Amino acid sequence: MKNGLFLFIFSLCYISAFTQEKKSLNIARTSTAPKIDGILDDVAWKQAQEAKDFIQFSPQMGIKETPETRTVVKITYDDDAIYVGAYLYDNPKNIMRQLTSRDNFGESDFFGFILNPNNDGQNDTEFFVFSSGTQADAINSPGIGEDFGWNAVWDSAVKIVDDGWIVEMKIPYRNLRFSNQETPTWGMQIHRHIHRDRSQYTWNPIDVTKGNAGIYNGELKGLENLNPPTRLTFYPFISGIVNSYDGETETQFNAGMDLKYGITENFTLDATLIPDFSQAGFDQVELNLGPFEQTFSEQRQFFTEGVDLFTKGNLFFSRRVGSGPTGAVSLNADEEVQDFPENVKVINAIKVSGRTKKGLGVGVFNAVTGKTNAKIRNTNTNSTRNEFVEPLANYNIFVIDQQFNQNSSVSLINTNVTRNGHFRDANVTGLLANLTTKKNTYNLVTELKMSHLNLQTEDETGYSYKVEFAKVFGNWQYWFGHEYADDVYNINDLGLQFRNNFSNFGVEGSYRTFEPTGIFNNYNFNAFIDYSRLANPNTYTGNQIAVSFSGQLKKLDGFGGNVNFEAGKQYDYFEPREEGRYFIYENVLNGGIWFSSNYNKKFAIDINLSGTTTFEKDRETNAIGLSISPRIRLSEKVMIIYSFDYEKTNGDRGYADNTPNAIIFGNRDRKTMINSVTGSYNFNPFHSLNLTFRNYWSTVLYDDNIYLLQDNGRLQETNVTFSDAGLDDPNINFSTWNLDLSYSWQFAPGSFLTALYRNQLFNYDTEAELNFTNNFDRLLTQPIQNSFSLKIQYFIDYNNIKKVFRKKTYS
Repeated sequence: MKNGLFLFIFSLCYISAFTQEKKSLNIARTSTAPKIDGILDDVAWKQAQEAKDFIQFSPQMGIKETPETRTVVKITYDDDAIYVGAYLYDNPKNIMRQLTSRDNFGESDFFGFILNPNNDGQNDTEFFVFSSGTQADAINSPGIGEDFGWNAVWDSAVKIVDDGWIVEMKIPYRNLRFSNQETPTWGMQIHRHIHRDRSQYTWNPIDVTKGNAGIYNGELKGLENLNPPTRLTFYPFISGIVNSYDGETETQFNAGMDLKYGITENFTLDATLIPDFSQAGFDQVELNLGPFEQTFSEQRQFFTEGVDLFTKGNLFFSRRVGSGPTGAVSLNADEEVQDFPENVKVINAIKVSGRTKKGLGVGVFNAVTGKTNAKIRNTNTNSTRNEFVEPLANYNIFVIDQQFNQNSSVSLINTNVTRNGHFRDANVTGLLANLTTKKNTYNLVTELKMSHLNLQTEDETGYSYKVEFAKVFGNWQYWFGHEYADDVYNINDLGLQFRNNFSNFGVEGSYRTFEPTGIFNNYNFNAFIDYSRLANPNTYTGNQIAVSFSGQLKKLDGFGGNVNFEAGKQYDYFEPREEGRYFIYENVLNGGIWFSSNYNKKFAIDINLSGTTTFEKDRETNAIGLSISPRIRLSEKVMIIYSFDYEKTNGDRGYADNTPNAIIFGNRDRKTMINSVTGSYNFNPFHSLNLTFRNYWSTVLYDDNIYLLQDNGRLQETNVTFSDAGLDDPNINFSTWNLDLSYSWQFAPGSFLTALYRNQLFNYDTEAELNFTNNFDRLLTQPIQNSFSLKIQYFIDYNNIKKVFRKKTYS
């Protein structure tokens, strides 16, 4: 450890002459823009400079392309856009070209064009075109990786020819952030992927053993007198929704608009005015027996697009905006809750973000949610009243992030939630550093965070920090670190934190290959050790030792496995749901193996088998899990994926209930089964039909007798049943059904018509001994929620409007 720290400090202090020779392409302006039709016969291409001599970086580095699969790219520009014409030589019979939805790579060859106007090695804008004609785009930086939630509006065309395929692209400047410079040098990379053997080539060579891909960009020169356009685009929409549930029908009509405005050359305002999230995907709800909240991934486009700055330090969990109310209702003896809202309404939200030429990033996020009421019914008079459970609230984030050295950054971020009235307010601040040596060999991450809650009764201020050091190059890599949070550190008003009060130590080592070896394209061995303590009091809680292996064969099949062991006594301070109490369990061993066959074939399958057992006196806990997911590509247009997941646990012991004098645990068997189907039919890159279905079923069957949690963390078995103790039946039978059928039509660039039909079923009772058939019949008797929505969104570019008016003026 001391030697590693010495090397890191030495590397930081040593100013080397390390430079990488980069390719450079000098392009010329065109007076006539090429027609984007997949045919390279335009005048603009006649004299355009060529980018060629691509080099493979995966599965093997340094291999030159063959004449039969060579790539030749021509680039030009005018006042409106960058134009790309690429000839990708190949045997057309070998080209894979599955039709997919936007940003879904599927089983297709693709061509990628990457630009970095700041040429800083850390902030790439990526544009991909698949051999099927479908587009994908992303922003890419070391902190977040590739963010395909970012969507731009640009034009492309593909044509399959006798000796390969052709791509033409038009990338308007409105999709790029750059300052007004007379003769700029932009970072540029060109990427080609041949899917049948997963070989990948780039114009400027990449060393995958160290550093992020952005530092290996080549240079694009020849750009002269570019004037950044007015970056103002509008996305007006209208939508109609019809919901029916249990004999009642409700109709809604919505209209609103999203907009993007370039405040300066490098900073952009994104806003959603009167947002409509009715067509966001359904959440994959599960039965949660644990002490921590159940969370779901973000599916609202505004909150997934262009949020890279706001995710610094993991202090922003966007599902908090518009989530459930924070308040509770006060009931009289003759009252009951008739309707408690699951979500609060988002009134509007804005993001302002950008980065200067010198690498300073600034971001501001703000969202407002409305006052929300619960409906209370009087059981005697049947009258109702409203009680507000969430006031008008403002969510705000401010972040500054200074990048340097093409691989490092220092950030300051503050999140704030202010609620009107006497509800809780929250403020969190983080100071973060991610430092990598100039040669991209060692990395140091440090984070210091403070949370402050303004509660009705008192204020609480908590602290957290993290320090991690890693060797990040070569076959052998390692990592070690420490993470700490005190017992009042809380970021959950705008962030996501499952627990606080911890002091965790970890060390990890790995060996990985970057080039084919024997039967493998690549493989990876990994091992880590975690050691955990409470922060307050400073006491041991547990440990974990784990090893894993994964690899891909040259036949493109993948497989792997892992073994995890929690050795000795483990002290769980959260399962009892009471401050200061803990539950002891011992010697848990779990592991699994997996196999994934070659997706290039029309039929492929993923299989995962896992198991868990305990070695503890007077306790037998065992679990087995099986996941099977076959996928069938019926044609280039049709893909169907079925997934079956099964898990059965016997002899699990966990929290069941409590009384004023005791914490009740139970010995339980749990069974979970999930069936899901996803299917797509893509008529062409602009028309698609998609199906998503999921049936989730989980049962929990308790032994009759209860267990009492003792002060020493052990369980005392009793002869008292749940019923004798005056407790409700603890058994659970939980099932859901979700089905989405959608049609999407891109009728103009950036403009979509989307129709969605959705139905949902839900059942929760105590009939845990039902079999699958009987439970499914019971689920189908529940009231079904049907929903149909139609949404039209249109893309408007201010510059196009300006041109129309300009032509009318001169006519």
